[in-house]
Amino acid sequence: MKRILIVAPHPDDETLGCGGTILKHKMDGDYVCWLIITNISTEDGYDSKTVETRQKEIQHVGEQYEFNELFKLDLPTTKLDMLPRSEMIRKVSVIIDQLKPEIVYVPNSSDVHTDHKITFDVMISALKSFRCPFVKKALMYEVVSETEFSPAIAGNSFVPNSFSDISSFIEQKISIMGIYRGEMLEPPFPRSADNLKALAIFRGATAGVKYAEAFVLLKEIW
Repeated sequence: MKRILIVAPHPDDETLGCGGTILKHKMDGDYVCWLIITNISTEDGYDSKTVETRQKEIQHVGEQYEFNELFKLDLPTTKLDMLPRSEMIRKVSVIIDQLKPEIVYVPNSSDVHTDHKITFDVMISALKSFRCPFVKKALMYEVVSETEFSPAIAGNSFVPNSFSDISSFIEQKISIMGIYRGEMLEPPFPRSADNLKALAIFRGATAGVKYAEAFVLLKEIW
């Protein structure tokens, strides 16, 4: 049994980036944990109904994946660039040290959303080998409507070198994504069931399987 940590800047990033892989880890009997960096609150201007709905969505998604543990930092969404980086690293490091994961999944470093960029930077700092030698593999995932909209300049391209066959889980992944009300719309909106399946087909064709999720391998110690 491997200990897995899935890091999501926002609830839904985990499903978009590696939902099928999460289900695959659970099928394999791995101990899978979910870390959500941000959250919404009435203090940040969201109405109470929206906040309540989001918390119910998180709970429902967690139940669908059957996560072994859920960690929430509850940092303000879209405002990570206003927070002290060192404090975020400290909070994340406490969770990593508590869980001692063997494999960690993080968002793409060049996603257009600032929260994604900062989450990546914080995680990479926290995952230095001398701080957590128990982490043997770190992978970076792509998120539809964030990764592909990053400016097409040198260093921003998502070039995967690791693929997860999710052919047995694609329908369940799309179903779970539908729990997030308002996040899925009809094509040509990027976050549509058709587009999620199309991306999985494209990544699968690269890997020689029907449906796949793609990752950039950041570190592997073996």
